[in-house]
Amino acid sequence: MTGKLLITGASGLLGLNLALRCLDRTEVIGIANQTRLQSLPFELIQAELTQPGIFPDLLEKHQPELIIHCAAMANVDDCEARPQEAHHVNGLLPGELAAAAAERDIRFIHISTDAVFDGVDSGENGYEEQDKTNPINVYAMSKLAGERSVLAANPNAVVARVNFFGWSVSGTRSLSEFFYNNLNAGKSIFGFTDVFYTPLYVGDLAEILWELGSSDVQGLYHVFGSRAISKYQFGVMIADRFVLDASLIQPTSWRDAGLQAVRSPNLIMNSQKLKQDLGISLVDPEESMEHFYQDWHDGLPERLKSFRIDY
Repeated sequence: MTGKLLITGASGLLGLNLALRCLDRTEVIGIANQTRLQSLPFELIQAELTQPGIFPDLLEKHQPELIIHCAAMANVDDCEARPQEAHHVNGLLPGELAAAAAERDIRFIHISTDAVFDGVDSGENGYEEQDKTNPINVYAMSKLAGERSVLAANPNAVVARVNFFGWSVSGTRSLSEFFYNNLNAGKSIFGFTDVFYTPLYVGDLAEILWELGSSDVQGLYHVFGSRAISKYQFGVMIADRFVLDASLIQPTSWRDAGLQAVRSPNLIMNSQKLKQDLGISLVDPEESMEHFYQDWHDGLPERLKSFRIDY
């Protein structure tokens, strides 16, 4: 791919890391709604994509070859409190953007989530793309609606279900930062022993999204690590890699956490279709953690924080 890359949600954890990793390959244009950043090495446009006509006008002006739609209403409890907004932003808007891309023959990748499954029975090999979904909270229902609206409006689009971690502008947006920040400060925290997921470092995810965008595959893909771990195990991995005190992590059940929205407890995901169709190797949790650590060692968190204005 040689044309422009347009990223929505470009100030978020995925969007910003994706933009920075693609700069040496193509021209990147980012779109953000409210978050203001400074001194970015790419153009960032402030735009409210829910306003009629905004997105088509941006496409006409910038004429990208690839769009990766990362923007979403992603806070699970916020979605529970404001369900109509969640269904508009996560359910309806993606289809409108995908349709605008299809009209202009622009490749479109939509970012979705593993939360579309209920986590009751992932089977022996983990959830596959064709398995029946059963969202159990407003966030998950709205994201599933977004998947369907995208593929209905643009059959050539890719919908990538993901679950990722990494470094963010605020330093507080991911589970990895939650564990690192608290452990580094010597604070005791909880780690869920009964919530399993299949995480992927955002840098590894960015590389795969670029490969998907450069390919001609279409439809639904699971883009996860090679195997699942519990949230508690994930925290211990961070403690071990950064030489912090793992005993500060208290093993507990998510049922005792007092969360507003119910969570899916067993999101073991299978990404073999991705491996087969793109011919890539899946990344295991240890390798992802090493990449997370290496970017910390190379100063990525401080670089990201240097872009902040209003945090």
